[in-house]
Amino acid sequence: MSKIGKLFKGGGPGRPKGRAGPTPQEALARLRETEEMLTKKQEYLETRIQRELAAAKQHGTRNKRAALQALKRKKRYEKQLSQIDGTLSTIEFQREALENSHTNTEVFKNMGYAAQAMKKVHENMDLDKIDSLMDDITEQQAVAQEISEAISNRVGFGDEFDEDELMAELEELEQEELNKKMTDVRLPSVPSTSLPSRPGKLPLQFLSLWATLAS
Repeated sequence: MSKIGKLFKGGGPGRPKGRAGPTPQEALARLRETEEMLTKKQEYLETRIQRELAAAKQHGTRNKRAALQALKRKKRYEKQLSQIDGTLSTIEFQREALENSHTNTEVFKNMGYAAQAMKKVHENMDLDKIDSLMDDITEQQAVAQEISEAISNRVGFGDEFDEDELMAELEELEQEELNKKMTDVRLPSVPSTSLPSRPGKLPLQFLSLWATLAS
């Protein structure tokens, strides 16, 4: 049996039957209390180490025996402090592992609830009805698209006329209008007097005729 199977199945052969183990919350609370107690012990030992170190410096060579005793106590405190550091590391690792296990258990439980809810929802759903509904939706979307295209297309009024014929008719109308304007223009009568043989001042009637033709 795997370790995970043993964890979820229950205790081993050495565990008394009928006795429930601590909950994850209770175990985490105990571990945090132990961490707090050991942390306070650390602070106490660090203070004692500094005190013994100061005593050894104070006695120095004047009282060598007292200085050596202070250094011995300092070494013992340092050894205890090192042991507590290792114990705290082990407890911290155990606490983190327990927290992760508790989190995974809650996640697994919630995923089971979600799976049951999904199963209950799907019990009232018929796949054949869903396929039929999707076919209807697709068909109605196609009809709506055809209606939109039909409405948006421009109605072909006037498309039956030949554009070349219309342009030819337009040119005829323009030519008629131009001919009409030319007919309405009145030219002045030709002067009866002869033109001067030498350059000089032209008669007034000839100037008027020249201005009319120029315009």
